[in-house]
Amino acid sequence: MAEDPGVTNDFSGTANVVVQAGSINGDVYLSNARGRSTPPRQLPLGPSSFVNRRDDVRRLDELLDARAGAGGECWATAVVSVVAGAPGVGKTALALHWAHRISDRFPDGALYVDMHGYGSGSVLTPEQALDLFLRALDVPADGIPETLDERAALFRTIVDGKRIFALIDNAASSTQVRHLLPASPECCAVITSRSSLPSLVAREGAVRVTLDVLSPGESVQLLAELMGASRVEADSASALRVAELCSYIPLALRIVAERAANRPRLSLAELVDELAGQQRLDAVASEDDELSDTRTVISWSYKSLSPDLRRTFRLLGIHPGSDIGIEAAAALTGDDATVVTRRLRALADAHLLQESANNRFQMHDLVRVYSVERAQAEESQKDRIKAIRRMLTWYLLAADKARRAILPYSASFPLVPAGEITPIEGFGSGPEAMRWFDTERRNLQVLLRQASELAQFDIAWKLAIAVSGYLELGAYWTEWEEAVSTGLTAAQTLGDRFGEAASLSILGDVSWRDGRPDEAIERYERTVAIAREIAVGWLEGFGLRGLGLINEERGHLEAASGFFESALEVFRSSGFRRGEGMSLLSLGACARALGDPRSATARDVAAVEIFEEIGDRWTVAWGSVDLGKSYVAEGRLTEALSVLRTAVAIFDDFGDRRCQAQALFLLGDVLRESGDETAAADSWQQAMALYELLADPRAHEVRQRLADFDEGD
Repeated sequence: MAEDPGVTNDFSGTANVVVQAGSINGDVYLSNARGRSTPPRQLPLGPSSFVNRRDDVRRLDELLDARAGAGGECWATAVVSVVAGAPGVGKTALALHWAHRISDRFPDGALYVDMHGYGSGSVLTPEQALDLFLRALDVPADGIPETLDERAALFRTIVDGKRIFALIDNAASSTQVRHLLPASPECCAVITSRSSLPSLVAREGAVRVTLDVLSPGESVQLLAELMGASRVEADSASALRVAELCSYIPLALRIVAERAANRPRLSLAELVDELAGQQRLDAVASEDDELSDTRTVISWSYKSLSPDLRRTFRLLGIHPGSDIGIEAAAALTGDDATVVTRRLRALADAHLLQESANNRFQMHDLVRVYSVERAQAEESQKDRIKAIRRMLTWYLLAADKARRAILPYSASFPLVPAGEITPIEGFGSGPEAMRWFDTERRNLQVLLRQASELAQFDIAWKLAIAVSGYLELGAYWTEWEEAVSTGLTAAQTLGDRFGEAASLSILGDVSWRDGRPDEAIERYERTVAIAREIAVGWLEGFGLRGLGLINEERGHLEAASGFFESALEVFRSSGFRRGEGMSLLSLGACARALGDPRSATARDVAAVEIFEEIGDRWTVAWGSVDLGKSYVAEGRLTEALSVLRTAVAIFDDFGDRRCQAQALFLLGDVLRESGDETAAADSWQQAMALYELLADPRAHEVRQRLADFDEGD
C-alpha cells in the first residue's frame, strides 16, 4: 500500500462516528434531517397502454369509497388490498395505474417499496422496508430504531392521522409485509403478490383482488394499441391466435407487439408461424417450468435479436442487483458506454428491459430467469467469471471514489487494477457521492455477497471497507456489520493480513456501538497485533485509540490515557497527522476528567493546530468544542466563547446541524456563566430548534434548561 503520511484512518472506535462525520462534506451528513417542503411521492410511472381491467379498477374504487364514504369522511379502518395473480399478469401495472388515479385523495404522501419477493438477489426484509419508509418520512438516520417492532411502532405513530398511500410491490408472504401496514384509518395500502396472502386477509382484513390473464378481446386490443389498429383489424383471426400463443399474458403480449412493431412488413400470419414454431422448440420444458407461459415469446424475441444484443441481454442476467446503470453495464459487457447505451435502449424497446429511472434499467423477474438460462448455456464459465470480475472491479473503484468524496481524510487502501474497464470519473462533492451510494446501496449489498460466493475474495474485503463509511454515516447498522463481517471472512480466506486487520478495526467500532465492549476490545487487540506484525502504523494507532476510548467510557481514565499516549506515539512515528490530533483530543478529555484543565488545554490547542495545518475544517470545529470545554475548566471564558463561536460557524458552513446544536448548547452555558443571559437564552433556543428538527431527544434537555432559566428569572 502506498502510504500517505497526511492521511489517517477513519475506521476506528465510536468516536470515529465523529471522525467520519467530520470528514464528510457539508449537508451530506444531514441528508436525512432536512425539512421536507412537499410530502413524499414515490410512485413509479404508471404503465402506458393500460388496457381495460375495468372490473378490477372498479373493485378497488368501490373498496376505497366504501371505507371513505363519498364525501371522504373519516374511515373506519385502514384500507388494505391484496392484488394477487400469476407472474406477468400485470399486478404492478394495475396497482400503479389505480394508485395514480386516486393519489390526490392522499395529500400527505405516497410511499412505494419493491420487496423483491420473486426476483434475483436478496429479498427485502420488513426491517429494511420500514427503514426506507421512515427515511422517506424524514426520520433522521440515527433516529431509526433497530428492531422490527420498534420501527413498525414508529411508522404507525408518524402516519397516524395522516392520509398516506403505500404500494408494497412483489411481496412473497404476509410476514414480509404485515409490519408495513399503516394503522391509521385515513391511510391505504395495496400489496401485490403472486400469493393470495390468506393470512393477511384473515388477520388484517385485507380485501383480495385476484387478476386473471386478459380476455381474448382485451389481448387483441392491447396488440392493436402497440402494433397499430389497422394492422390488427386486417387479420383479426391471426391476431387472436397471437394472443393465444402469448397465453393472454400482458408481459408476453407487450414483448411480441413491440418486436412486431419494428417489423412492419411481417404479416400477422407470419408472426403466428414464427411463434408456433418457437413453441414447438420449447415443448420440452417441464411442467413446473417457471417460464412455461412466457418462454415461447421471450425465446422468440431473444432469437430475433442481433448477436451483440443477445450477448448483452444474457450478461445482464449475471448482475445480481435489482437494476443497473449504463457504466456498470459497460463494465459487465466490456464494451464502450455509448455502445451499451444504444443496446440497453434497444432491449428496452423490445420489452426485455425496462428503464426504471434515467439511464437505469431493470428486468422483469421472468425475463431475468431466461437471461440467466442463456448465460449459463451460451457463455463459458471463464467468460462469465471475467464479466463478473469486470463488473465488481467497476463497483469497487466507484465505491472507493465515493468514499473519498464523503470522507476525504480517510486512509487509502490497496484496490485492484482497472484493467480493461473504464472507471467512473469521480464525484464533484460529498452530497453527489452520497446520492450515488443511496442509489447503489442494495446493489452493493448483493454484489458483495456475489463476490464472496464466487471466490473474488480480494474484491470482497476491499468493497466492504469502501462502503463501510457510508453505511455507518447512514446508520445502516445491520448492513454495516454484515458487510464488514463478509469482508473479514474473505480477507482471512485469502490470508490477507492487512484486509483482516482493517476489517477487525471496523468491526471493533461495530461492537462498541452495539453495546458489546468486551467483543470490541478483543477485535481492537487483534487489530493492534496484526498491525504490528505487518507494520501498518495507522491501523495500530486506531486500534490502540479504540481500546483507550472504551476504557475512558468505563471510567478507567489512567488506563485510557496510557492507550492514547501509545496511539499518539504510533501516529507521530508514522506521520499520520490527523490520528495524532484525534489522540491529543482524547488525552485532553482524560486530563479534564482527572482535574488537570491546564494540561487538557495544551493538548486541545495542539490538536486544533494540527487540524488547521492539514486543512480539515470540520475537525477544527470538533476540536474547538473540546478546547472550549478546557478553557471553561480553566475559567478562561472569553477564549471559550471565541472558539465555540468558531465551531458554531464552521458546523453551520458544513450544514452539520447536530454538531452545531451541540456547540450552541455549550455556548449558551458559557454565555450564561459570563453574565450575558439574553445571548445564552438565544443560543439555547437555536440549539433546541435544531435538535427538534433532527428529532433528537436532547431537545428535551435544552427545553428543560430554558425552563429552569425562566424560573430563575
